[in-house]
Amino acid sequence: MTDTTIASVPASTADTMEEKLDRYREARRAVWLLSRSFSSMLGLAIVVVFMILAVFGPWIAPYPEAALGSVNMEEMLQPPSWQHWFGTDDMGNDVLSRVIIGTRISLQVGLIITLGAALVGVPLGILGGYLGGWVRSIIMALTDLFLSVPSLVLAIAIVAVLGPGIVNTMIALAVVWWPGYVRLIDSKTLAIKEEPYVEAARALGASTPRIIFRYLLPGCASPLIVKASMDMGAAILAAAGLGFIGLGAKAPSPEWGAMLSVARGYLPEWWWFAIFPGMAIYLSVLGFNLLGDGLRDVLDPRTSR
Repeated sequence: MTDTTIASVPASTADTMEEKLDRYREARRAVWLLSRSFSSMLGLAIVVVFMILAVFGPWIAPYPEAALGSVNMEEMLQPPSWQHWFGTDDMGNDVLSRVIIGTRISLQVGLIITLGAALVGVPLGILGGYLGGWVRSIIMALTDLFLSVPSLVLAIAIVAVLGPGIVNTMIALAVVWWPGYVRLIDSKTLAIKEEPYVEAARALGASTPRIIFRYLLPGCASPLIVKASMDMGAAILAAAGLGFIGLGAKAPSPEWGAMLSVARGYLPEWWWFAIFPGMAIYLSVLGFNLLGDGLRDVLDPRTSR
């Protein structure tokens, strides 16, 4: 009866079940490899903590009204205490509350910049690598043009034209971020398109969109995930840098870079005003970098055994 049941299963269904089992085994292997790395798990823990703060920040913060830039001169520049764990700022606002609520802003900025750059760079990289010829020449020439200018300098120039503000900062950084994705995906596509299964699909008459979405894009997923995870930290740092020089978010926004921009005038006597937003930037960048390193070790085929 069992043999009859197995024989009655269509070949396509059996293949699908086998593919699902293979994906399940690969996922278990990836989780196992990631869990063996202390630095990767530390990075994951840091990222999870910041994500929790981003989602539930307004309910976790002890003084949520501090994010609105209220003025309480009686509490101005109070050192860390049981009432204000991170002290207070120049307006008497609780620094801990502003750092917690600012987590949502910083993570949103990093996510939007990374997604925006990927949405531009990934399609261009796949099209250039797969089609080749004059299409690739034009795409790579445009990419090289953007890469010839330091990204932060170009972002500052774009923000100067558009005007200071958090939205213009995200637009500027996304504009200068996409060439890295083009380079990465183009090189990966050039390697994948020569694989036998892609050649077979092309020989069987598969359309270009089907080849791209069925074979090329999934093949580029591993390096894309690694780069995106590491770019999150870099984007947060870059946005904070623009905020620090006055081109990003403006006070009283609790964005970490803007908080540092105001706090630098109060160093070194009122050190807590600057050190805690700075530590938030440092830890978030560290967390995403450690997680990205761990994902690279797991997803890199050269580490497979």
